[in-house]
Amino acid sequence: MAYEPVWTADPSKLNKFEFVKLEKDGLDVIRTIIEKYAVEGYDSIPPDDMSRFKWAGVYEQKPKDGHFMMRVRINGGIMTTAQARGLAEIAKRYGRGLMDVTTRQAIQFHWLRVEHLPDIFKRLEDVGLYSYEACGDCPRTIVGNPLAGIDRNELLDTTDIVEQVNDYFLMNRDFSNLPRKYKMSISANIYNNAHAEINDLAFTPATKIIDGVETIGFHVWVGGGLSVKPHLAKQLDIFVRPEEVLKVAIGVTTIFRDYGYREKRHHARLKFLVADWGPEKFKEKLIELIGEMPSSGESKIIGWQAAYFDGVHPQKEDGLNYIGLNVPIGRSNADEFLQLADIADKYGDGKIRTTMSQNIILSGIPDDQIDNVLNEQVLKRLSPFPKHFMSRTVSCTGNEFCNLAVVETKERARLVAEYLDEHVELDEKIRIHMIGCPNACGQKHIADIGLQGALVRTPEGTFDAFDIAVGGTLSENAKFNQTLKGRVKGEIVAQLLEQFVLYYKDHREPGESFHQFVNRVGTEPFQQKLSDFLAS
Repeated sequence: MAYEPVWTADPSKLNKFEFVKLEKDGLDVIRTIIEKYAVEGYDSIPPDDMSRFKWAGVYEQKPKDGHFMMRVRINGGIMTTAQARGLAEIAKRYGRGLMDVTTRQAIQFHWLRVEHLPDIFKRLEDVGLYSYEACGDCPRTIVGNPLAGIDRNELLDTTDIVEQVNDYFLMNRDFSNLPRKYKMSISANIYNNAHAEINDLAFTPATKIIDGVETIGFHVWVGGGLSVKPHLAKQLDIFVRPEEVLKVAIGVTTIFRDYGYREKRHHARLKFLVADWGPEKFKEKLIELIGEMPSSGESKIIGWQAAYFDGVHPQKEDGLNYIGLNVPIGRSNADEFLQLADIADKYGDGKIRTTMSQNIILSGIPDDQIDNVLNEQVLKRLSPFPKHFMSRTVSCTGNEFCNLAVVETKERARLVAEYLDEHVELDEKIRIHMIGCPNACGQKHIADIGLQGALVRTPEGTFDAFDIAVGGTLSENAKFNQTLKGRVKGEIVAQLLEQFVLYYKDHREPGESFHQFVNRVGTEPFQQKLSDFLAS
């Protein structure tokens, strides 16, 4: 190693998996996959290396019968049509055509087999994409502004910054053994469309007067994350010029690597170190590593649009537009991606953009071509003008494929959204997130209404059920939603949500969002409705 693993000084402070990582770096499994397991097959993979598959961006798929899931890094959510076609071809050949858009702007495959992985790695590399370190205890996919370079609401184009930071950390063995997963967010959009507060490290747009000149740059946030014990990131009192983003990212990641907790896996995220140290001590340690930095300036975040872009919108350059498409529950397929690539080449700028809301954007559409794009057949399902509830429903993978999930989520979320669209007329769009386990890949905590799957045992048998939480938001007054008491069987959860939404509709004030409404009336009315519903 090029650095000294200072955390090994006291082996009693290391969990079992830390010894697995010290025995063989996670990145080394990539070569082993190509040279050994792809040749000898699934049964040749020992448990330790199966755990290291994450560094290749690969997980075993439920029910552990030889199929795998793979995530592909899409930096900032921006891909070329050549990349989109390459992804679609992989899905067609090896993944039964299935392509999911994740809440970290990645593309996710299923049904892969180990003997196919070398060809998949090569096909990805041929179009400049990688699955490497999309999972594992390492810097994962960097999320960012999917509108970078075309955004009327960005302070600067962050495309090159995201690529610079990604290129530095990707396959960098100095940072391939972190205490746990590590997520970065870089955006200069004033509506916080890269969800800064739930990332380990985030950069948000800011300005500061330096030497009498207003300078555009970033504020820095550390220690955000969800799962069982969610934490909102804390802002450090520093201002970062664009050319210093990489330096700061290296410093923060070094602190996590060298000082992050490794004794218990469930207590190893950066958020726990930040919570114990506090932002002041964290800043002091960072300054020791990277040198003095200016104090924070003026934040340019003015709100949060939750990374939703559906509809037709003007770009920074006059005469050009982007069209935000709804991908119901984030699930698409190879045929749709091929059609989108054709549209992007024929009418747009040759790019397809993914969002943290699991949706897709087509960009660079001239004014006189908008109608042509809107008339394309694929936009009948991937609609720019979706129904209200379907447009704001997010779901994790669920137990269809995920070994951690205890309930099915994708189809359930779709059915709930369809039910609400059929039974409730509402001008406000309410964000509903559904997750199948506490890891919260579907980002349940920041939703207006969050649903977390559980199993309920009754004399009649075991049933899928959900815990319900209300009132989450980010940016100003950021807070996680609050969980109500009482689990609801999955088969009737849509009817409960209908009551919640109608109560909001009947009692809200003019212009009041669902989050603002919950903030004003509290959770008590929703708790009462839930209790009455369960008793009926």
